[in-house]
Amino acid sequence: MTEAKKSGFRDEKSPGVLTMVFMDAAGKEWGRMYATPKEFSTGSVGFHASGKVVNPDNPEAKYQVGANITLVNSKPA
Repeated sequence: MTEAKKSGFRDEKSPGVLTMVFMDAAGKEWGRMYATPKEFSTGSVGFHASGKVVNPDNPEAKYQVGANITLVNSKPA
């Protein structure tokens, strides 16, 4: 087994933060979130973000968002 397979794949060129922009079909922005690097309990790596976005046409309508962005093949074998 190769060392990469034992420890899982890593992306040495990934950014420190990913910016996620939420827009509706008309292009109205509902919000932005910033996903930061994370090592998940499984050993996989990637990014994680959580927060709220707001409907720009109805500011009382807030939506909770949670996102895990996992690097494919990053889980150790």
